[in-house]
Amino acid sequence: MKVLVTDRADPRGLERIREAGHEVVEKLGVQGTDLVQALEGFDALLVRGATKVTGEVLSATSTLKVVVRAGTGLDNVDTTAARRKKVAVHNTPNANSVSVAELVFGLLIAFERQIVEAASELAQGRWEKKKFSGREIAGRRLGLVGFGRIGREVATRARAFDLEVWANDPVLSSWPEEFEWVKRVELSEILVACEVVSLHLPLNDSTRGLIGTEELERMKLDAILINCARGGVVDEDALFEALQAKKIRGAILDVFGVEPAPADHPLLGLPNVLATPHLGASTAEAQQRASDDAATVLIEALGKL
Repeated sequence: MKVLVTDRADPRGLERIREAGHEVVEKLGVQGTDLVQALEGFDALLVRGATKVTGEVLSATSTLKVVVRAGTGLDNVDTTAARRKKVAVHNTPNANSVSVAELVFGLLIAFERQIVEAASELAQGRWEKKKFSGREIAGRRLGLVGFGRIGREVATRARAFDLEVWANDPVLSSWPEEFEWVKRVELSEILVACEVVSLHLPLNDSTRGLIGTEELERMKLDAILINCARGGVVDEDALFEALQAKKIRGAILDVFGVEPAPADHPLLGLPNVLATPHLGASTAEAQQRASDDAATVLIEALGKL
């Protein structure tokens, strides 16, 4: 069968698909009508986060049977339209968990110890030791909004950093036994009581704009909001206003509602924001796992056709 790849993927994963007897064609960066044309005659589509598999694209395809996203989440795939077309949709939810969890703590410590600013000053020849007095993260209360694979990896590392961990996840029917030390609470309790609030949710109709003006108003003045999940989960206009008015102390952002984020994005100009360009899965290990998992899922899916 024929597999179209439109986002960059690890060659080893693609080779596994070929070894399974399938033809693999790479056409990177195609979108919209170009993607529809490229899909003609193909049975499967392998993407990461850049390709937008919209309802329009899906409705226009005639041969597509499987879409696999190498990565966590499916917000770039119209799953409702896929169901209507009877196109199977899969992702690789385990691939990025460790990398994202490590980034959360890398950014949190960098924010609290002003590492980026201090390194920049030193590179310019200025030894400003007294200027960069930071804060420890030990002893604080961390609230995790979303307690799936990534949230649990964050919790595990938080324990090593001596943080008290609270979590909320209404989707979970039962709390994982190995995490009985994590206090299960309502979102409202996290907002009011936690010094660090970290988001680990997929982007869907129920989570879009989950953190807005009302939620930010309830947070502690000394609180830090971390979003390494999806940009659309946070109302960016409300966050800008809250940060500018010092209603919360700071924000750490790896994701934005529109990506790439424009250079003149208001949040990027604030001194109490530390932002990175969606680096959560940008490790060699995560890329390899995503490619391996995607190849496995794709081969199995095509084998059932």
